[in-house]
Amino acid sequence: MAIETAVKPLTAFSYVSFDVVGTLIDFEGAIKNGLARIARQAGVDIDGEAALTVYRNARYHSDALRFPDDLGRCYSQIAAELGLPDNEENRRLMIDAVGEAEPFPDSIGALARLKARYKLIAMTNARRWAFEKYEKKLGMPFWASFTTDETGTEKPDPAFFHQVFAHVERDGGSKADILHTAQSQYHDIGISRELGMTNAWIARRHAQQGYGGTIEPARFTEPDYRFNALIELAETADRAFGR
Repeated sequence: MAIETAVKPLTAFSYVSFDVVGTLIDFEGAIKNGLARIARQAGVDIDGEAALTVYRNARYHSDALRFPDDLGRCYSQIAAELGLPDNEENRRLMIDAVGEAEPFPDSIGALARLKARYKLIAMTNARRWAFEKYEKKLGMPFWASFTTDETGTEKPDPAFFHQVFAHVERDGGSKADILHTAQSQYHDIGISRELGMTNAWIARRHAQQGYGGTIEPARFTEPDYRFNALIELAETADRAFGR
């Protein structure tokens, strides 16, 4: 399902910026798979969605580390809640599992189509070491990329976005030329609206209840464009350009 409420057409943009984890990369699936592996070894039954709720709550903490390094700390809290063994081996397993998370099935094809029309920018709260793994799996589609290692901060901090704006300005563009595309209301959609960007919400959890492993926003921001999958954005862009 595609919902378009924006006045500005997709043909008006030169750049598309992306949240990566949760929008292009299925980190929730990686968390569930890693925990399922630990649970099988321990002979424990767990509810994957319940585990995501514990993870989401753990990410609110002031002592949270950069993603995905923080999975070790978060696992300790998940283990305590769900009765799993908490040890260094399992904490490392979870960090590695999320560091090796796979793209959503439509991500690679959609990015290739969008790359033919726009300069693509990755804006991720993941560390560079993890992003480099994700980027390879996605087919190396990005014109530019920004991780927490370079920005020194995480979205939704406006400072993260301003570093991207400055980079685009050096290329001769402006934030008005960027369509910001993301799954997270908390990290991306709300702040992009506050900063005056046009945005596209990829509602990856449209068939599920709640916010899963993503921090819940204080309030919902109605996006300019809404798609249930990234491929819908690529298809809509193709139609907009007359293909």
